Amino acid sequence: MMKAFRFVSLAALALAGGLGAAQATTLDEVKSNGYIRGASANEVPYSFMDENGTAKGIGPDVAAAVFKSMGVGEIDWSVTPFGSLIPGLKAKRFDFVAAEQNILPDRCKQVTFTEPNSSYGEGLLIPAGNPKKLHSYEDIKKDPSLKVAIVSGADQLDFLHGLGVPDSQIVMIQANADALSTVQTGRADAYAATELTVAQLLKGATGVEQAEPFSDPVISGKPVRSYGGFDFRPEDKDLFDAFNKALVEFKKTDDYKKILTSYGLSPESVEAARTKTTVDLCAGK
Repeated sequence: MMKAFRFVSLAALALAGGLGAAQATTLDEVKSNGYIRGASANEVPYSFMDENGTAKGIGPDVAAAVFKSMGVGEIDWSVTPFGSLIPGLKAKRFDFVAAEQNILPDRCKQVTFTEPNSSYGEGLLIPAGNPKKLHSYEDIKKDPSLKVAIVSGADQLDFLHGLGVPDSQIVMIQANADALSTVQTGRADAYAATELTVAQLLKGATGVEQAEPFSDPVISGKPVRSYGGFDFRPEDKDLFDAFNKALVEFKKTDDYKKILTSYGLSPESVEAARTKTTVDLCAGK
């Protein structure tokens, strides 16, 4: 896997957005090039750059193993804001996304998702001592004076809207890295993200904690659980089919389980990722 990350600017994405449909990228083409271009949102533990400039995380680690089994040994990684992942993919700035994006019906209309690669619940980053006594997203709705931060383009916006939390209570931030200062300075009373994201933010941080106990949001009578997958352009069917087939096989191995548990996922979450289907998730089931 290549260690160099190429930072993709929003301006570049905007320029590329006007390009017309291009020829589909195939597995043979990727093998001929000797590498494939992947995208990360630089969010621990899903996909990130370590201190040595190496791509790490649930998405990159699994992607590297799967592509290696397909005869592709190198991945050229780009880092881009979460909200620009799908636009960047559609604009052919990269060939696939490995940011463990939640597989949702609206996203399925824009890109093609693989079978789930991970599963995870929700969480809240709050000031130490939990002064507002927050233990769920529903608690945000109960007090109109509260502010909750989320990353622009993240699933939490849909969850909060589904619970009736208005935009006036939501503070948009560009990246997960901005969450700590947003809560520490009081710009928001909490930061809503997945349980793993919140746990990772706490490492070495002061003045904040994870809301415990925490109750996952219930939307339309169903508890929220996210299922992350890799996404490809719909026209790149040959490349997608080959990767998805190899991913399904890799998910049966102990190596797959070791990758996910090494980043903090429970055995229950690993099994959930193995049993849920993208067909059901794209259908909103």
